[in-house]
Amino acid sequence: MVNNYLYLILNIGSLSIPLLYSIFEKEFHFIKHFKYALLSILTVAIPFLIWDALFTSAGVWGFNSDYHVSLLILNMPIEEWMFFFCIPYACLFTHEVLKYYLPNFKLSKQATLWISLILLTLIAVLLIMNFGKWYTTVNFSFFLVLLIYSLKYYKKELAVYFPSFLVILVPFFIVNGILTGSFIEEPVVWYNNNENLSFRLFTIPFEDIFYAFNLLFSIQLVFNYLKNRSYVE
Repeated sequence: MVNNYLYLILNIGSLSIPLLYSIFEKEFHFIKHFKYALLSILTVAIPFLIWDALFTSAGVWGFNSDYHVSLLILNMPIEEWMFFFCIPYACLFTHEVLKYYLPNFKLSKQATLWISLILLTLIAVLLIMNFGKWYTTVNFSFFLVLLIYSLKYYKKELAVYFPSFLVILVPFFIVNGILTGSFIEEPVVWYNNNENLSFRLFTIPFEDIFYAFNLLFSIQLVFNYLKNRSYVE
């Protein structure tokens, strides 16, 4: 019976500390930006949830009923819907905390450019070689467009976000590792390996790292826009 609440516990556990810290920490006091955080998360979550629902229906991935409650919306457990608020909020909070307390925690323009070019080359090659595998194709195509667009218009944001993303990957590997089968008998979320590279980092599909970047950096860009616009007004 406890297994049925595993996905729910992971969501609540991921959200609880950042949310409590947002409310009660008085110096940083991230809760004052909650409206912009919520709007940015919802703006990006909508297309990602549509993507999620379509891939679930197509059997690109799915969910193990042993590890979630019985409430489903569009064939996805309620915890999957919660995921798109809980995890992004925790990651948005993490990045903003790092920016606030470590303002020099960023890459140089040259390092940002070289890392971006290496990633673009690697992902472009993998995309060409595996075109037609749905998760790989959609995910990597999105990543290439996002990174090229960001290099043109948001290079400073990339320089700040790349180091933060490395920090975010630490809890990501823990939470996503559990979701994909680490430390438990079966995965909470299963993947059809015919639609991805079939290459795993521990139990995590390689594509998940870029999916996370697509989701989280898109939210960050929207959040930055909303917050900066409020300062101007």
